[in-house]
Amino acid sequence: METLITIVAIALLIALGTRLIHRLNAQHDARIAAHHFGDPFPAIRRPPGHGHRTPTEQAAHRRRTGTWP
Repeated sequence: METLITIVAIALLIALGTRLIHRLNAQHDARIAAHHFGDPFPAIRRPPGHGHRTPTEQAAHRRRTGTWP
């Protein structure tokens, strides 16, 4: 009898854990659906005229460091 109660208790805990995980996944999916991943981050936006540097501009702004010839 005790074995049967233990088995039922374990099965009940597994079912409750499965239900909890299912609800958390559904909540997470709802949060992902509400978030717009296509929008750029505000910190990435650059003001007009301040785009990426060309390779020649990057080379001109590099500093020499160390003693390498």
